[in-house]
Amino acid sequence: MDHGRILIVEDEFLIRATLADMLEDAGHEVVAAESGEEALQVLGADHGIALMMTDLGLAGGMNGLTLASAARGLRSGLPIIFVTGRPDLAPTTDGANSAVVGKPYTSSDIVSAVARLLAAV
Repeated sequence: MDHGRILIVEDEFLIRATLADMLEDAGHEVVAAESGEEALQVLGADHGIALMMTDLGLAGGMNGLTLASAARGLRSGLPIIFVTGRPDLAPTTDGANSAVVGKPYTSSDIVSAVARLLAAV
C-alpha cells in the first residue's frame, strides 16, 4: 500500500544515506533534506510527503523541534519521527502522530516506527 513519500531531514550525509537505504529496502519512497530550511521547501512543494523523520540536533539555525513546529504549521497532521542520540531531550510524543527513536538504532527500529505512524494516517 502506498502511503506517500517519507522526508528524511539529517545534516550528516552518511546517516541520511543510511536512513534512506533502510527505508527504501523496506519499500518506501524517500526524499532527503540536509537542513530544516530545505525540508520546509520540500514540504511546501511536495504534497505527497506522508511522514517526516528528523534529527533533533540539526546543524544551522533550525533544530528538529523548530522544524517540527514549522512543518506542522504547513501540515497540521504530519506524522513526525524524531531521531536523537539524546532521547532524554526529546519531546513528549502522543504515540499516534509522533515517535522518538534513540541512537543507536537498528533498521527494524526505524521501519517499525514508520509503519506504526503510517498505519495511523
